[in-house]
Amino acid sequence: MSQAHYATQGEVAVITMDNPPVNGLGLALRTGIVEGVRRAQADPAIKAVVLTGAGKAFSGGADIREFNTPKALTEPTLFTVIRTVEQCAKPVVAAIHSVAMGGGLELAMGCHYRVAVPSAQIALPEVKLGVIPGAGGTQRLPRLVPLEMAVNMIVSGNPVKSEKFKGTRLFDEIVEGDLLAGAVAFARKVVAGNRGLPKVRDLKVEHDDAEAFLQFARNTVKTVAKNFPAPARCADAIAGALGESFDAGLARERAMFLEMVQTPESKALRHAFFAERAASKIPDVPEDTPTRPIATAAVIGAGTMGGGIAMNFANAGIPVKLLEVKQEALDRGLATIRKNYENSAKKGRMSAEDVEKRMALIQPTLAYEDIGSADIVIEAVFEDMPVKEAVFRKLDEVMKPGAILATNTSTLDVNRIAAFTKRPHDVIGTHFFSPANVMKLLEIVRGEKTAKDVLATTMQLSKKLRKTGVVSGVCDGFIGNRMLEQYLRQGLYMLEEGASPQQIDRAIEKFGFAMGPFRMSDPAGNDVGWFIRKRRYLEQPNLKYPKVADRLCELGRFGQKTGAGWYRYAPGKRDALPDPAVDALIAAQRKEIGVAPRKISDDEIVHRLVFALVNEGAKILEEGIAARASDIDMIYLTGYGFPLWRGGPMLYADMAGLYNVVNRMADFAANPHGDAAFWTPAPLLARLAAEGKGFNG
Repeated sequence: MSQAHYATQGEVAVITMDNPPVNGLGLALRTGIVEGVRRAQADPAIKAVVLTGAGKAFSGGADIREFNTPKALTEPTLFTVIRTVEQCAKPVVAAIHSVAMGGGLELAMGCHYRVAVPSAQIALPEVKLGVIPGAGGTQRLPRLVPLEMAVNMIVSGNPVKSEKFKGTRLFDEIVEGDLLAGAVAFARKVVAGNRGLPKVRDLKVEHDDAEAFLQFARNTVKTVAKNFPAPARCADAIAGALGESFDAGLARERAMFLEMVQTPESKALRHAFFAERAASKIPDVPEDTPTRPIATAAVIGAGTMGGGIAMNFANAGIPVKLLEVKQEALDRGLATIRKNYENSAKKGRMSAEDVEKRMALIQPTLAYEDIGSADIVIEAVFEDMPVKEAVFRKLDEVMKPGAILATNTSTLDVNRIAAFTKRPHDVIGTHFFSPANVMKLLEIVRGEKTAKDVLATTMQLSKKLRKTGVVSGVCDGFIGNRMLEQYLRQGLYMLEEGASPQQIDRAIEKFGFAMGPFRMSDPAGNDVGWFIRKRRYLEQPNLKYPKVADRLCELGRFGQKTGAGWYRYAPGKRDALPDPAVDALIAAQRKEIGVAPRKISDDEIVHRLVFALVNEGAKILEEGIAARASDIDMIYLTGYGFPLWRGGPMLYADMAGLYNVVNRMADFAANPHGDAAFWTPAPLLARLAAEGKGFNG
């Protein structure tokens, strides 16, 4: 069945692209467009062609389902489609509604004329995948809109509304009302007026000093996007539009596109793009699984985490009841929420009216009975099992049948928590990351009795809350924190071996992490890790754990909240300042355990930290806690500050080569002070390395 439907309205042929969900330009659609144009050209009764899209888009660009398959390069390619349209002997009008992005916009710019509805989203977003537009985008757009506008669009990849192009050559008409009727009427005017077949390739870039501006743009993007080479290469490709030959500029663009596709940064960005989409697919939960309605919510606990979770619901327009046991705690939580909203208003991100609307959606209460009608309740109380037990036994009493009971625990056993209720099938983990109203990640923890519709509903809810939901099985720490524990352990070992907190933080931040392990621990609270370690000592007495962090906590250095942790903090400030007292504490610990400090390279620091994540991630994969390696990467990209341009720990290991990872781990195992047992490769890692394979296929 053709994905390009052909119809006629008198002397105008209408070709409608129909490849849901966004009319991706896959092989079948490309073929259908070419056949439609040739059919119109061969019919003497047809005087003009309108090209439009069915559903919710003109075209979102390439069909991502064909990425890395032979179909992506099979003729007719997008180049051939655009050439066919451009060379048609009858005027072709692109009629754009909703979305024209990437290859979709490049196709529209290959048409002789373009009309659009107001508020259509127009973009060349290829840079967000680490590449440049590859089908004429860098050559045609600067010929149609002011150079500054074209450069900004291409190097940022951000969408612009169609009405912003008024007065430019991109759109010949903005159509109010019915787009197709307006486009057909416009096509008839073109024919009646004998307006010809204008081609974008024949236009010139208009700018008083284009070379100087492009050099300024290069300098700017190299500074701002230093870890991403694509923005600067976009500026280089645009420079080709200033030359005498359109075809030479087009060939140069294509060569750069093929060059950028091979960069590790592009591979990482494309991996993240697909990983985010894959994370929403749960292998044994069909996409058409019925979901439960979520019209109202409740949150238990008005602290930093509970308040942030409540803000997520208010931001999504969902009324939420916020429960606390004491009025003063409730008042304090509401005051913090209001302050957060007012700070956003001061920055122009929302209006004063928006602040009041969102505050009105958050209803405070001190009584459990007030929340019983909520469709979902999320517990965000202290990370202690007896406390969780009391809360869930009470929720089991008061919540209506069918309500979802969620826990925000970051490490505790969701199956045990579910067992405190008579409805374990309704219980799920929703691990938000702090600050919950900002961080994108939502780790969705599936208990052994969690119902499939509860899981599907929670995943759907994550999208409404603008979160990236990733499913984890039940284990201590789930995916993210279980891996993080090994990362932090290696950091502590290296302190005892000779590194300083500043050196370790600097090395991993230079690698690209948002924060090093010690700068991260201080804001989170070092007492949180201490509490977990105390539990570890009881549950796993054979676990080897460096004691330097315990010594720090024994001095009351819990981080920013006490003014001292691995760093010291001036009153009212968050700047992490090196503290000689910490150096002395570490030196005393080395002396106590008999370790002579040695020089540790930044390379060793980075790879001990990252490969600790990788090895634990391999165990998590083999145990089925994570469904796929890319889920682990998505958790670290969106919740733990792993550098986006490196694609996540598992992809980083793949690109390094698992054979090389295993050999490097053998070097770490030979360290007399380290934990040799930990550096035994996980069975999955060892097997894949031996087979010459990677985690991501």
